[in-house]
Amino acid sequence: MRSPLFDSEVQAKLDVIREALKLNFIAGVRFRGVDWFSWITGGGNSVVILTHEAGIADVLVTPTQCIVLTNAIEKDRLIEEELPDGYPVHAVAWQDPQKLDEYVRDVCEGEPVASDRPQLGEIPLPAEILAAKRRLLPIEIERYRDLGRDAALAMTSTLMKATPEWTEFDLAAEGASALWKHGIHPTLTLVGGESRVSRHRHPFPTAEKLGSHAMLVFCARRFGLYANFTRWIYFKKPTETQLQRTRDAAEVEAVALQASRPGASLSSIYESIVKGYQKNGYSDEHLKHHQGGTTGYLSREVVATPHTSNVILEAETAVAWNPSLVGAKIEDTILIGKNRTEVLTVDPDWPTFEVNGLQRPDLLVKI
Repeated sequence: MRSPLFDSEVQAKLDVIREALKLNFIAGVRFRGVDWFSWITGGGNSVVILTHEAGIADVLVTPTQCIVLTNAIEKDRLIEEELPDGYPVHAVAWQDPQKLDEYVRDVCEGEPVASDRPQLGEIPLPAEILAAKRRLLPIEIERYRDLGRDAALAMTSTLMKATPEWTEFDLAAEGASALWKHGIHPTLTLVGGESRVSRHRHPFPTAEKLGSHAMLVFCARRFGLYANFTRWIYFKKPTETQLQRTRDAAEVEAVALQASRPGASLSSIYESIVKGYQKNGYSDEHLKHHQGGTTGYLSREVVATPHTSNVILEAETAVAWNPSLVGAKIEDTILIGKNRTEVLTVDPDWPTFEVNGLQRPDLLVKI
């Protein structure tokens, strides 16, 4: 993962940032979020506590500098394990974090500074930088393919071990373990067994037993990128209603994917999804769960709503739509190219069915 200082990936991102600085009369950008740290370092990790949105290091970019800001505790590990070779690091004593703010003020000479998480009079990031983060470079796509494959293999191995007597805790624990074995952060492992999955769209694991069937959801992060996907296991033959709802959810997703073309706004895709539910006889199901959106360095970079007309889908952007019905849900992380739709979270051994020429995940029946 580590690469020479400011290789083509990092340099391409710096070029976008510096052009935005010039156009918006900004002296610098301070990236605080763990998502932005990974993006601007080519997959580096500033996380210590998995649930924190801001990590143990920031990155300051100016017209002439790009430098990591951290404390002395973290400096050596970042240099040795997380940063491209030669990436500059400015560290202060952990007891004096305010000195990082002073450093930024000095470097930027008191002029305006933008940030993903503005503080101390900073301003929000320009739209050009936000869009660049969603638009994946070839090397990022390769990382994403590797992540999607490994996460999907972890999902399959987890569910193949599961039994009806397992608790939801057991399934979540096995899934998290399988992801860690691939060096993947299990940022979310939702589990809903027979008694809960039809009642809750976000079933956080409990001590309930799985019973006749279960849903497992991963939001799996490596090198900052997220693989988001959902799979179902049945320990008995699914009913006709369960099978039909699985197909109906896939039909709604197919409408979303058909609308997911470069140049489309997220709000227009959302409206297509609503019509997809209506066409399949589910007039209000879109109100019971968010429908997904763009993904990448966040589980959802932007969630599609009727109010996201300002977010335009570009080529080489990842999306994760997740239409859901009572007892049914479909989700994968999918790359939208100029002339292709590529599912990234794929295990070739998982059962599938075809919808609009695309193989979609079926129920895993293990009797």
